[in-house]
Amino acid sequence: MLQVKIDKFAYDQEIVLQDMDFTVSEGRHISILGESGCGKSTLLQLIYGLYHLENGQIFWKEKELLGPNFNLVPGEPFIKYLAQDFDLMPYISVADNIGKFLSRNFMKERNARVAELLEVVDLTAFKDVHVKLLSGGQKQRVALARAIAKEPELLLLDEPFSHIDNFRRNDLRRRLYIYLKKENITCITATHDSEEALSFSDEIKIMRDGMFMQTATPENLYKHPKNAYVASFFGDVIHLSGALFENIEDQELLLLPHQLVVSQSRTSLEVTVKKSYFKGNFYLIQADFEGKNVFFNHGEALDSHKNVYLKQAAF
Repeated sequence: MLQVKIDKFAYDQEIVLQDMDFTVSEGRHISILGESGCGKSTLLQLIYGLYHLENGQIFWKEKELLGPNFNLVPGEPFIKYLAQDFDLMPYISVADNIGKFLSRNFMKERNARVAELLEVVDLTAFKDVHVKLLSGGQKQRVALARAIAKEPELLLLDEPFSHIDNFRRNDLRRRLYIYLKKENITCITATHDSEEALSFSDEIKIMRDGMFMQTATPENLYKHPKNAYVASFFGDVIHLSGALFENIEDQELLLLPHQLVVSQSRTSLEVTVKKSYFKGNFYLIQADFEGKNVFFNHGEALDSHKNVYLKQAAF
């Protein structure tokens, strides 16, 4: 469905994106995961057509997507791009904002569609409230509903839940991504939230300095990060020699806290507890091993200065 080939893209002389070549199939959800400033937003804006791509090509099905050098109005009617700037109309109601681009010739159908979208973003109770009176998170939910109002074939989301309260975020993400799957809408989300990417993506692309570091399914990426940068999105990275563990070659291992557990028998990895951090249903234990920080998960807090043996968790 979507084919993207970017040899390089630069603002003036500064190269922002380079060496990208990927496709996205219909109905798939791809997350671009990376830190601020790595080029995630620029990639979405290029796909949408806000910038001219000199060195590369972007196709949707058989149609080449051309930027502002060829289109008077940027963007394509079958693509919606939700930027971090919501661009809402503050002095009209939530319902009217969501229905802005829906035809008024069929008011019954229009009203039903708006009601459906209000349910998706959990704003039914705010239907008649002027947007200027909403919080930042509520405005972001209005913008989400408006972006999917005409059922685009391709939806581009730039940090779509950044303003939404934690207690509401998970429910909204489930509602939105279930809806997109049901309607077979292809979606690319730029995010720095690894939890969101793991839970709702078909595929994750880790970006750094304008390039993809690793592309994989959420499960494979979590279990097999190729380097410390990739692993760091999913927890504190631990560097240890494989010689500390049975049946592992003497090579450096990249481990995450869930991959280490307390051993009841003596092992080569004896650590001294420094601090226990409560994480809800477990504690993150910070310990010392030969002057190096080691982190592991445990069911209860451990006393500082206590020595314990660790081994790799069984999967």
